[in-house]
Amino acid sequence: MNKAVHSVRGTAIAIALVAASGAGSAQAQSQVTVYGLIDAALAHLDNADAAGHSVTKMPSLAGSLPSRIGFRGTEDLGGGLTAVFTLESGFNPDVGTLGQGGRIFGRQAWVGLRGTWGMLQLGRILNMTYLATAKSDVLGPNLFSINSIDLYLPNARSDNAIGYVGTFDRWTVGATWSFGRDGSAAGGPSATGCAGEVPGNARACRQYTALLGYDAQAYGVTATYDKMFGNAGAAGGLTSSANFDRRATVNGYVMLGKAKIGAGVIDRKTAAATGVVESDLYFVGVSVPVAGMLTLDAQVARKNAKGSADDTNMAVARLTYALSKRSAVYAGAGRMDNRGAAAVALDAGGTTAAGKAQNGVMAGLRHAF
Repeated sequence: MNKAVHSVRGTAIAIALVAASGAGSAQAQSQVTVYGLIDAALAHLDNADAAGHSVTKMPSLAGSLPSRIGFRGTEDLGGGLTAVFTLESGFNPDVGTLGQGGRIFGRQAWVGLRGTWGMLQLGRILNMTYLATAKSDVLGPNLFSINSIDLYLPNARSDNAIGYVGTFDRWTVGATWSFGRDGSAAGGPSATGCAGEVPGNARACRQYTALLGYDAQAYGVTATYDKMFGNAGAAGGLTSSANFDRRATVNGYVMLGKAKIGAGVIDRKTAAATGVVESDLYFVGVSVPVAGMLTLDAQVARKNAKGSADDTNMAVARLTYALSKRSAVYAGAGRMDNRGAAAVALDAGGTTAAGKAQNGVMAGLRHAF
C-alpha cells in the first residue's frame, strides 16, 4: 500500500514538472516559474523528557525556513487582468517525506485572478493569520521562535477557501472564507481532520480570517481576526461545530536605518470540548545587520495563560551569514521557561516536560533556487 501511495505521489509531481516545463512554450504571454528552498539543520536540546535527558537531532519541521518546491504561473489576459496560480509542496529534508500532513501541495494549491483591484484566490491558500506577522516577526518560521509556542502560526492555511487581498496606496486589506478548513487527518499541526462541507451543518469546519494593514516608509502596523469552527473527529478538542478557536492579532514594525524592531500580541480564545481557554502571546524582536553579510536576529516572547499559572517565557538569538544571494549558514540559541503545567518545547514539534526550562542550540545551511 505504501509503495502504491508513493507511486501516485511521484507520478503527480512528475506530471506537475512536465506541465511546468511546457507551459512557457504553449503561449507567449504565459510564464511558469519553478522555485524552492532546502534548509537542513542540527539541534541539541536539554530536558527533552521528564527525566531531564537531552537530545541531538536533525529536525523535520524547519531550520531557519521550511523546505519547499513550488510552481508559480501567470498569464496576461489583457486589460490589466492576469490569471495566476501557485502549487507549493513542503517536504522534510531529514527523511525526504512530504510535509503538511502528507499533502502533495500542502503549502499552497490555488488558482486566481489579479488586477489593479487586488487578487482573488480559490483553493488551499495562506490565510490572513499567516500573513499577519510576515513583517513584524524577525525570526519567521525558525526552529526556535514564537511558532513553537503556537504551532498554528506557521501552518495558518485554509482548505476549500476563497481569498482576497489588495493593496491601495499604503493600505492592505484581505480576507478568506473556508467551507472546510482542513481536509487532512494525517496528524500534526498541519493536519487536524476538519474537512467540513457537511449537508445540514454549514458551520462545520468553517473558517474566516480578515486583515487590515498600513505601511509607511519606515513603519507599519497590521491587525487580523481568525475564527475556525470544529466538527466530529477534529483535532484540538474542536469536536463539534459549536466549538471554535479564535485569534486576534495586532503587530507592527519600525525601521531604524537598516535595523528593524518588530512586536505584536496574539489574543487567543479556544472553546473546546474540554472547556474554554484564553491566552495572550506577546513578542518583541530586533534584526540588525552586524557586519557585511552577517545579520543578528533576537526575540523575546511571553505566553500569558489567563486565569492560570501555566505561563511560558522564551528568548532566542540567531546569527545568519549570507554566502550569496541564495545560500546562507546560520546558528542560534534559545531558552524556553515553562511555569506550572505548561510544557512548550523550544523547538517546533519537539518535546519537554511540564514546568521545565529547556535550553537549545542549533546550526544549519539553506539554499534557495
